[in-house]
Amino acid sequence: MFVKKVGIDLGTANTLVYVPGRGIVIDEPSVVAVSMDDNSILAVGNEAKMMLGRTPDTIVASRPLKDGVIADYRVTEAMLKYFITKAIGNVRMFRPEVMVSIPAGITSTERRAVIDATIQAGAKAAYVIKEPVAAAIGAGIPIAQSSGNMVIDIGGGTTEVAVISLGGIVAASSARVAGDKLDQAIADYIRKKHGLAIGDRTSEEIKIKIGSAIPAKKEQCMEIKGRDMVSGLPQTIKICSNEVAESIKEELREVLQTIKSVLQDTPPELSADVIDKGMVLTGGGALLRGLDTLITKSIGVLCYVSEDPLLCVAKGNGIALENLDSYKRSVLSAKK
Repeated sequence: MFVKKVGIDLGTANTLVYVPGRGIVIDEPSVVAVSMDDNSILAVGNEAKMMLGRTPDTIVASRPLKDGVIADYRVTEAMLKYFITKAIGNVRMFRPEVMVSIPAGITSTERRAVIDATIQAGAKAAYVIKEPVAAAIGAGIPIAQSSGNMVIDIGGGTTEVAVISLGGIVAASSARVAGDKLDQAIADYIRKKHGLAIGDRTSEEIKIKIGSAIPAKKEQCMEIKGRDMVSGLPQTIKICSNEVAESIKEELREVLQTIKSVLQDTPPELSADVIDKGMVLTGGGALLRGLDTLITKSIGVLCYVSEDPLLCVAKGNGIALENLDSYKRSVLSAKK
């Protein structure tokens, strides 16, 4: 089937691609492997992630996005081209309309970089939509109504918190604390407490398998392997979920502070709506055990996890792209 529209959730950790009529067709890590000899792109996505922390001097595997924005323009452009081509085939023959999600706190320069990279990657027209708005659409929230809806989107690089009414953002804040910072906090804690150095992939695995936002009565434990800081030799230790909760509490405190600051900026009428409806948690961070409970207790307003939180932004992108006229107030800019 000939497709002319593509929605991209360009995340710090993962990139998801949505094609109208087919749903989410790609869900791969935002990682690119580059050869230092001739500056060529060797691998993108899953294949490149397998190389993280395992490359020789001649190859660099890295994430071209940092804290939700482009850190390496050329590599981001190559990654976008790879994902667009994989989703719809040869981009030279059928140049698609592409919508990319961006953090709410992005600057105009950073936004322009996303649009330019998308056009250079083969798009006929590029649109951008703020992540909290896309997440709300993807979570099935009727954002066009004159009623307040609060979305907390926790991704890999940023936590986006916004109150949305009449298709636009009324109050919002973006904190550069999310999945990556949680991984780093876990690695730092294990190094200090157990004298064991672990890699990014191991700390992410700990977070996914036994991570918890609040201490649990019934703990889960797992064995992890790393390098002993004293002897320099490989070592295996056991770590449990309450230790993980302890290691990430400062980062989660920052997330809570961001939520509070948005609520403090929210008009009273919309605050009343948020109390009635509760807050919706989306993004990969929403899968952290007990996070909804922690937010509910700390803020005093019900917080619940949306259905398929990982897919909300990508789905919202696709829906907004399919119905551009309905969502034109939410879509920020276009370039042809």
